[in-house]
Amino acid sequence: KMTQQMRDLQLAQARKPQGPSSPNAAKRLYRNLSGKFRVNYTSFDEGSLAGRGEKDKLRKSYLFQSNAALFEAVELQDLDRVQELLKQYSPEELDLNTPNSEGLLPLDIAIMTNNAPIARALLQAGAKESPHFVSLESRSLHLSTLVREAEQRVNELTAQVVNEAPNADCSEKEKQLKAWEWRYRLYKRMKAGFEHARVPDAPTNVHLSVASSSSVQVTFWEPLSVNSAVVTKYKVEWSCSPTFSPPLGEAVIDKLKNLHFTIRGLVSGTAYYVQVSAYNMKGWGPPQASVPPFAIPSNWREYDGRAPRRRGQAEALDHLLGQVKTVHQHCVCHEPCKNQPQSRKHSVSKSLKHLFHPGSKFLKTLKRGLYLTAIFYKDDNILVTHEDQIPVVEIDDTYSCLLMQDFLWFTKVSCMWDEILWLRQCVTVSQSSCSCILQTRFKMLLAISQMQGLLGIQDLGQVFFEPVKDKQGNILIVTLKEVKTNQTFESVRWVPICKLQTSRKSVSSPEEPTALDTLLISVQDKLAYHQRSSHALSPGLYLGYLKLCSAVDQIRVLVPEQLPNILCHVKIRSNPNISREEWEWLQKMASVEESVPAEPEAEISQNHLFQELQVAIKELMTLVNIPLQEAKDFRLYSQEVLDFGGQVSFLLLLPPSDDVCTAPGQNNPYTPRSGFLTLPLQIFELGEER
Repeated sequence: KMTQQMRDLQLAQARKPQGPSSPNAAKRLYRNLSGKFRVNYTSFDEGSLAGRGEKDKLRKSYLFQSNAALFEAVELQDLDRVQELLKQYSPEELDLNTPNSEGLLPLDIAIMTNNAPIARALLQAGAKESPHFVSLESRSLHLSTLVREAEQRVNELTAQVVNEAPNADCSEKEKQLKAWEWRYRLYKRMKAGFEHARVPDAPTNVHLSVASSSSVQVTFWEPLSVNSAVVTKYKVEWSCSPTFSPPLGEAVIDKLKNLHFTIRGLVSGTAYYVQVSAYNMKGWGPPQASVPPFAIPSNWREYDGRAPRRRGQAEALDHLLGQVKTVHQHCVCHEPCKNQPQSRKHSVSKSLKHLFHPGSKFLKTLKRGLYLTAIFYKDDNILVTHEDQIPVVEIDDTYSCLLMQDFLWFTKVSCMWDEILWLRQCVTVSQSSCSCILQTRFKMLLAISQMQGLLGIQDLGQVFFEPVKDKQGNILIVTLKEVKTNQTFESVRWVPICKLQTSRKSVSSPEEPTALDTLLISVQDKLAYHQRSSHALSPGLYLGYLKLCSAVDQIRVLVPEQLPNILCHVKIRSNPNISREEWEWLQKMASVEESVPAEPEAEISQNHLFQELQVAIKELMTLVNIPLQEAKDFRLYSQEVLDFGGQVSFLLLLPPSDDVCTAPGQNNPYTPRSGFLTLPLQIFELGEER
C-alpha cells in the first residue's frame, strides 16, 4: 500500500516516466543529447518570445533527462558518470533529492547496494535519504514489495515471450524482459544489502577543544569499520553531566565535507561533556565520548582580565583624522611662502605648472632623480603607455635627502590614495631646517596626483618593499596593482609582459642597467611578490618565528618568500583560541625560566597543547634551517597571544634575547639560508594590516 501511494505521488508530480529503463539507456541518452539537444539549444532566436519558450521547454526536458541519467549511473555503479553529472549540474538542476517512481533517491540506491564511493560523492553534493523510510520496517517492506513486483513482472513477460510467435511485438517484449530481469536483480541486491547491514561503529578521534569563552569545538573521523553501511549523518550531544542525564542539546550533521561542529551559546567557566554517534540506514550507532571528556569555555585574556591591544584604536584614529581635516578645511598652507628663496619658489611653481599643463605626460627616459612608476597587471598583461613604456612620472630631479625616511613616508601615504589632494593642502614648504624633507614629500604628492590624473584612477595599489636604483643616480618607487575587472584607463593600453620584455630596446649596458631596465627584467618577481603578499592564512593557531636585523637607517624582519606579509610560521592546529587553562600552563612554563623541553615530562604528558607545540617547534626549526639542538635556548613569548581578526592567532618563538635583533656586522647564527627575505619593519606592518 505504501509503495502504491508513493507511486501515485510521483506520477502526480510527473518526475519520471513509468516503467524500467534499459541498463544501456544512459549511454544512448548522452549520445542523443550530444547529437541533438546541444546543437538545437543554441539555435533559438533570443529575441523571440516563442523561441525563449521553446528553449525553456527544451532545457527542462534536458534537465529531466539528466536526472534520469543520474539514476541510471548510480544503478549501473558508474562512479565516473556520477561525478561528471554532479560536476556539470547543480543539485537543483539534477533534482538530486526528488524520489523516482519507485520512491527511491539516488543516495538510497547507492547505500543499499553498498557502493561507498558513489554514496560519498552524492553526500558531498548534498544528497539525502528518502524521507518515506520512517522506520526499518517500512524500508524492509518497501524493498520486499519492489522485489515481489519485479519478479511478478518478469514472470509475466517470460510467459508472453514463450507463448507468442516471433514478430516485432515479441522482440519488444524480449527487450522489456531483459530490462525487468536486470531491475529484479538490482532490487534483490538492494534488499540483501539492507538485510546484511548493521548499525555503524562509533566515530574515531573525537577531539574536544575550547573555541572561545562561550563555545567549544568537536572534531571527529569516520568509524574505522568498513563492514557496515555508509554513514550518512552524525549526531553531537552535550551535557553538564558525564552521564548525559539530563542532556543539554544535540545537533545532527548531514553535511559531511568537514567533520567538525562548534557548540555555541555556552556559559564561560562551566564544564561541558560531549559525545558523537554515527548513523546509517540501520539506525544510530553507539556514542563515542570526546578526548578530553569535557571542556570549559574560556579565553586566555580571562587569565588576567587583559583587554584587546587594539580595542578602540581604529575609532580613535578616525576621530583624530576627522579633527585634522576639520582644521584644514580652509587651509591655504599648500601655497608657497612669500619669503622663500627664489629657487625654491621656482621649483614648486614649475612642478605645479608641469602637473596642470595640457602637455603633461609620462616620461620616456630617466635622468638623475627620483621617480614614481605604477605597474597595473591583469593575468599575463601589463599596462603601458602608447610608447610601450611602463608609466613613469618625475618626483624630484634634484633629490638629495634621506631616501629611506621619505620612502617609508610614501608607503604610509599609499594607505590614503583618495586623500592626496587634501594631503597636499596640509604639507607646507617652509624655510625651516626640515624644508628639504617637506619639499620632497610635497613633490611626492604632486607626482601621485599627476599619475592618478594621467591614468584616470585614484588607487595606485601597493608599494613594493624597496625602491629600484641604478648607478646613474636614478631611483624608482614602484607601486603594484592587480586589475580583476574590465577597468578603463586613460593614455595606456594592455600589452603581454613577455612581448614588452622582448621588444624593449635597452639604452644601457648589461653591466650597468638603468633603473627602468632593472625594473623590466625583474617585473615578474615583483608581481609574484605582490600576489603572495595578499594571501591570507586559513583559520587556526600558528607558531611564528621572530627574527630581526638592524641597519643604519632601518630595522628589517625575516619573512618567507611565499608569504611575505606574515612571519615565518607553521600551523599548530585549526582552532585559533587559547583557553585560560592553556595560557595558565604557558605562564607556568615561562615563570621557571627554562627552555622548551625536548621531551614531555610525566606530569604534563597528557597536555594536548604541549604535544602540539612539540611537533610545531620541530617543524618550524626545520623550516628555517636551524638545527634543533641550536634552538635549546629559544623561548615562547608569554606576554600575549597575537590575535588577527579572531580567526588567526599566533604564539611567537624567540631566539635568546641577545639574538632577537642582529646588529650590523654581527654574526647571525639564527638566519635561514634560502627561501626567505627581510622586509623593512614598517613595510611589514603595512602589509600585515592589508
